[in-house]
Amino acid sequence: MPRGLASCLASDLSLTPVDASVIFPVPLNGGVASCNGGGHCLLVGGHLILTGKHGDILLAELPPIVHIREKSDKTAMRWCVERMNEELRNPQPGGFLVAQQLGYMILVQGLRLHLADGLKGRAGWLFALSDKDISAAIASIHDEPAHDWTVEELGHRAGMSRSIFVLRFKKTVGVSPMQYLTHWRILLAADRIANTSDSISEIAQSLGYESASAFTKVFKKMMGCSPREYNREDS
Repeated sequence: MPRGLASCLASDLSLTPVDASVIFPVPLNGGVASCNGGGHCLLVGGHLILTGKHGDILLAELPPIVHIREKSDKTAMRWCVERMNEELRNPQPGGFLVAQQLGYMILVQGLRLHLADGLKGRAGWLFALSDKDISAAIASIHDEPAHDWTVEELGHRAGMSRSIFVLRFKKTVGVSPMQYLTHWRILLAADRIANTSDSISEIAQSLGYESASAFTKVFKKMMGCSPREYNREDS
């Protein structure tokens, strides 16, 4: 539930609600909490913290909630949930570390199921990761953002002709390959501007731009301010 939307979980919505802070004290001990262990309804909760603009890309792609309906899918996650409940109910040395790792497994499994469902016509870079051909092109961009990529090269990485690749990429990701490349570079740049002492020229060169002025022009178009203005705002 990435956007902080209000929600209420209940067996009967006419019941008086209890504030979540009562059940999940802040800060959570180890980042994981549970309630009603052993009852007909088991509730396990936790949170992950994402920093930087990279996190914004992921959060923008996530739905408000993922509802796993298929019996086979539920079975795939049941072991992790039951094991986590056991760790929280009967504390042992290292128990919260085990519970955290199980939480990561539950999250990843839930996202996998969400992505598999999303392959039925939904677009976005997250769904594109489930397409092995398009994900190969995306991985290339992520691995070498400074490379002077062409559509032909990326299409070759995906095992497609230029024209088919462009159509498939835009349909799957929602933007063209070059738009995605530019977006990724600027996100990396914004993160470095905010978190390092690297100069604008150094950042521009490391991300494949011929000059600081060319980089600044692209950055301003995408972010609505110059790199220096962005740095002051972040400060």
